[in-house]
Order: sequence, then C-alpha cells, then structure tokens
Amino acid sequence: MFVNRRTVHIEWGDCDPAGIVFYPRYFAMLDASTMMLFEAAGYKKIELMAKYNFRGWPMVDTRAKFILPSRFGDDIVIETQVSAFRRSSFDIAHRVFRRHDLAIEGFETRVWTGSHPDDPKALKSAPVPAEIVAALSAARN
Repeated sequence: MFVNRRTVHIEWGDCDPAGIVFYPRYFAMLDASTMMLFEAAGYKKIELMAKYNFRGWPMVDTRAKFILPSRFGDDIVIETQVSAFRRSSFDIAHRVFRRHDLAIEGFETRVWTGSHPDDPKALKSAPVPAEIVAALSAARN
C-alpha cells in the first residue's frame, strides 16, 4: 500500500502542563495525516468534490495504542496508509515514531460519502472510486 510520511514538530500548545503531548492532539495530527495521504497520492479534497460528487470521509471509528510519550520539542514521524478498502468504507493505519521507536499505533475507519439524492444537504455513502483504490493500493513511495 502507498504510505505517506510526514514529520511533526511537537509544540508547547500540543502538550499538557508536564510537557507531554495531550492525547487528543494526536488524533488531530492523525486526522491531518489522512488528508495528507490523499494529497500525496495526487488527490486534493476540492478536486475530489468536483470530480466525484464527493462530500467527505467522515470517521466512524477511531482508536489508538499509546506506547511511548512525546514531549515538547520532539520531532515525530507519522506514517499513514490505507490498510483495507471495502465498498464505501476504508481503514487507515497510522504509525507514529519518536526517533526510531514506535510511539503510537492509530486506527481509523472512514466512509466515502456523496450528496444524498433526495436531500443535497445530507450525506450518503458511496462506493470508493476505483481510481482512488488503485492509487492508494499501489506500493509506491
């Protein structure tokens, strides 16, 4: 599967008073990493919206296993990839490294959505386009 890697510098605002990353901040970083995965594969969200009647990929499940803490001033590397595709949903796997040590394993399940045909303001699940599945399933980096 296609993997995107990005480095994140831990700022003071990411941390609790002890200088350790406050865990909800990781979920924000992982959410941004999902967007960056699609962009690294060549798909900007605004372009997906125009091409596929795409409205978003709401999260329906998320969890994380916290192994090592990160602190103010650390640089972490987040590796993100799609681990499974289904008709209209897909799983994302994140691996966060502090130095060379695995610090966090994060997991998301998201649903590809378009506009509901009966109510354009509402969302309706839709099949993930084959082009997207192919691009994010490729073993290139």
